[in-house]
Amino acid sequence: MTSIKQNINQITLQIGNSIQKCGRQPDSVQLLAVSKTKPIDLLEQAIEAGQRTFGENYVQEGVEKVQYFQSTHSNTELEWHFIGPIQSNKTRPIAEHFDWVHSIDRLKIAQRLNEQRLESLGKLNVLIQVNISSEESKSGTTSEEVMTLAAAINEMPNLTLRGLMSIPANVSNYDEQLAAFTQLASIQNQLRAQYPQVDTLSMGMSGDMDAAIEAGSTMVRIGTAIFGARG
Repeated sequence: MTSIKQNINQITLQIGNSIQKCGRQPDSVQLLAVSKTKPIDLLEQAIEAGQRTFGENYVQEGVEKVQYFQSTHSNTELEWHFIGPIQSNKTRPIAEHFDWVHSIDRLKIAQRLNEQRLESLGKLNVLIQVNISSEESKSGTTSEEVMTLAAAINEMPNLTLRGLMSIPANVSNYDEQLAAFTQLASIQNQLRAQYPQVDTLSMGMSGDMDAAIEAGSTMVRIGTAIFGARG
């Protein structure tokens, strides 16, 4: 049985190989460890292995982890990303505890996060989630609505628009994966041309990471390959 450290090293090596294969700059892709449903001891092992960025899907569980590690690892600078669907009545704890939000898909959520973000915490880094494969079961705004939502977010004083996130259809064909990710990267390029602070493209998981990196991902979200299957 491999350790968390070995898993992280293996994923980091795979990311490096994908970057090299498509001629991108070293260290141009960040590993976000998706720690949803995982117990504290596994996160502690990941921290010991050098991992500093974690993604959570569920508000209460995520807030509890943020608070735990703030009290027990106060000298370790961790970065917490909320990556799950957001209900409008759950925005306050997200605004008050997380550093990044990947899943803004409508104006109301952005407005509430902006209003509820404490100035003392600094600006909240946000990504617009795009339903790039137009799946009814997936959250996300449409490709056509991205620029309108981006313009509104850009005016909000407590948010910083950093880019886009997507979870395309789960397909095993590399060319189909690449096509979806390339479409998102094209929207990102339009966004970056208008908003120079935009620098983040959160796309790619264990099964489609290589295609995502080829298309231009700057952050891959990896859970099972680091922590193992859900218990």
